[in-house]
Amino acid sequence: MKTFLTFLTLIVFVLPAHGATIYKWVDKNGVINFTDDYEKVPPLYRHQVQKEEEEDFQKPVPPAPSSQPPPPPIEEERDIYGRGEAWWREKVHPWKEKLREAKENLDRLRQEYSDKTATMAQKGLVSRARYQAETNKYNEEKAKYEAQITEANEMLEKLSKEAKESKANLDWLK
Repeated sequence: MKTFLTFLTLIVFVLPAHGATIYKWVDKNGVINFTDDYEKVPPLYRHQVQKEEEEDFQKPVPPAPSSQPPPPPIEEERDIYGRGEAWWREKVHPWKEKLREAKENLDRLRQEYSDKTATMAQKGLVSRARYQAETNKYNEEKAKYEAQITEANEMLEKLSKEAKESKANLDWLK
């Protein structure tokens, strides 16, 4: 009985280490067939059989040699509250955009007012009341754009101070 158990144990551990031979062929309909018994291959197709040795275990593949160790992962720089560059840029971008738009609008307004007053003076049809109305309209719009510029500059200054206090990289605000 002891011999039988030893034999059975040996078979259980040795058989999985053996590889299998697989026979492959293509029949007349173009179907690929596989079998592990050569006798099951029809005689008509035995001349084209491809024999493949399959192993039950994979051979370890050594890692590719490397001349240098991989670089350490780059840790994103953060302020003392854990906020990174993306967070600061997201805060600053809308205010920079508002500042740019307000400056463009103010420049456009100045050019339009200059052109309009020059045209009115050339035609000589400028009445004091009309000139005053154009000037008032210009001053109202100018005040609106200047207020937008002031607000944007104040917010950008506030964000700059906050960045300094939280020890953020000030380049993130550019």
